[in-house]
Amino acid sequence: MEKKRAISTNVVVLGVVSLLNDVASEMVYPVVPIFLISVLGAPALVVGFIEGLADSISKILMAFSGVFSDRSQKRRPYVVWGYSFATFSHLIMSLAGTWPMVMFARLINRTGKGVRTSARDALITESSDKLSRGRNFGFHRTLDSLGAVVGPLLSIVVLKWLGGNYRMLFLAAFFPALLGVLMFVFFVKEKEKKPLGLTGLHFEWSKTNDSFKIFLLISFVFTLGNSSDVFLILRAQNLGLSIGLTIFTYVLFNSVYSLLSLPAGIIADKIGARKVLFIGFMMFALVYFSFGYITSSAWIWILFPIYGIYMAFTDGVGKAYISKLIPHEISASAFGIYQTLMGIGTFFASTIAGALWTFAGASSPFYFGGALALLAAFLFLFLTKRIKAVQPIA
Repeated sequence: MEKKRAISTNVVVLGVVSLLNDVASEMVYPVVPIFLISVLGAPALVVGFIEGLADSISKILMAFSGVFSDRSQKRRPYVVWGYSFATFSHLIMSLAGTWPMVMFARLINRTGKGVRTSARDALITESSDKLSRGRNFGFHRTLDSLGAVVGPLLSIVVLKWLGGNYRMLFLAAFFPALLGVLMFVFFVKEKEKKPLGLTGLHFEWSKTNDSFKIFLLISFVFTLGNSSDVFLILRAQNLGLSIGLTIFTYVLFNSVYSLLSLPAGIIADKIGARKVLFIGFMMFALVYFSFGYITSSAWIWILFPIYGIYMAFTDGVGKAYISKLIPHEISASAFGIYQTLMGIGTFFASTIAGALWTFAGASSPFYFGGALALLAAFLFLFLTKRIKAVQPIA
């Protein structure tokens, strides 16, 4: 029997880099919708449009960056530039005086995510033993989501210290992000590989199988109802929580997400990612239906942790699941294609959620999302009974 390796040095450093970047991003993220609505006077429809556009651009760019990364068989340049874009977006956000300026900063930030993510996930795949990918992706997600715990806590402290000055908070987020870029540049190594010699932006569909294509379809259906998390934050405020408590519920969500990401990856390695993903989809449906139904803010303290379990059971596990359906040499492109479809779905999901919130009430986006999650869960259950895995080239 082949022995599982320990978590690789590259994955450890990438985890720390992601932690620092997420500390910066999550200092800003839960505050942005509140800043847009309470300070700049933007309606929920604008908030949904900004987040939907930003997320969709990031995911669409993942396909392009993934293809170029695979073509050159280089990962590091894309990750460096991606983290650098995200870092400087915080400086732009600190200067925002109107919602279009906030939108520009968010687009720059998500452009960085789009440039780096496919190459980074391919680098994790290449740095991981094929029997331990769930463990490695889970470890990376643990540190990444830990940053999403530390970041909002820092934002509460910094906002109080700065007397509620949002723009200075955005400026403060620049510094941990910069440290992450420097750590990646100096400590992450990549093996030299021969370029594939491909031209154009085509994806090597012939090297994939039906299982990968089915998963893309199911994930797209699910994503159409999975609007930006800013609507969960706005719902918490809508039910009467203060800004500080709203941010703290977001911290609670990320704490559960962080603590369970590695165990979820280990469980997926043992019992199969398919079972873990199905449970995650069902938890999402439960949480969204509940967010639509509840009328008391007390339920928020229960639902956000369950939402954290859903994230732990789907994010890193989903990538580990995909990694078993594709060969190494097209892994960045495959992750990019996946993220592009998710980005298109996210744009529609967040825009629809903003419109539903504005014209049909705060509960309607959650009923819509819950229904699509149930549909996706049962499609996943019945269409992926026999998974045909591709054995990647070592």
